Amino acid sequence: MKIVVPIKQVPATTNVKIDPDSGTVIREGSSAVVNPLDLYAIETALRLREVHGGRIEVLSMGPLHAERAIREAIAMGCDEGHLVSDRSFAGADTWSTSYVLSQAIRSLFPIDLIVTGERATDGDTGQVGPGIASWLDLPVATYVAKIVDIDPQDRSIVVERLVEEGYQIVRLRLPALISVVKEIAVPRLPTLRGKKRALQAEVHLMTREGMELERANLGLKGSPTKVVAIRKPRVSRGGRVVTAYDDVPSAVAELIKFLRERNAI
Repeated sequence: MKIVVPIKQVPATTNVKIDPDSGTVIREGSSAVVNPLDLYAIETALRLREVHGGRIEVLSMGPLHAERAIREAIAMGCDEGHLVSDRSFAGADTWSTSYVLSQAIRSLFPIDLIVTGERATDGDTGQVGPGIASWLDLPVATYVAKIVDIDPQDRSIVVERLVEEGYQIVRLRLPALISVVKEIAVPRLPTLRGKKRALQAEVHLMTREGMELERANLGLKGSPTKVVAIRKPRVSRGGRVVTAYDDVPSAVAELIKFLRERNAI
């Protein structure tokens, strides 16, 4: 089997900063890590290779320092890494990002399966994986919690999707794309041997010149969605603090008065 795993490098913090002018994430000045939810996609691919053999190719779209995320995936056990990087890709939304990644993956064909994480922690859209499948015209299953069966010879995969009502079993024809959730596996840690191999591995650079891309679909100008405003939520309701340490009866009376004023009791 040939499995492709797209991953993303994200800020190593929940305090993501946004450029108010462009509406894009400010990545300079903050440490970065592999998107935590992509680790489950890597682990899924590794387990499939252990059973069915083959190879795993990981790729990431981003600036040159995103190579570190690719090397971490190689340290976990992936076979080869590709960095999709070009200044013309900067500021891409999920539509443009999925377009570029799909064309990068197309250059790796033939493939059997694409495995992505549920979403990226810096954007929380969950749109890039399905977007890749759409550009490549592949069947897709999102929120996959379990791979029930995969038959490379029959060219099919059966998965269990996590849905609101419980679980849904779906059969897809290969090649296909699945996005996985945390329930699917526990990601392994990189081994010392894996880290050594990752340091020596060649990460292949894929630029606009090396791919057949429509310039109108690239970067901030080629992104149909734009962030028009950024605001921090504010608590609009007023309130008062009642301390009960010194006078509990008075504090209880104050609470009862507060609730009665609002017809809560």
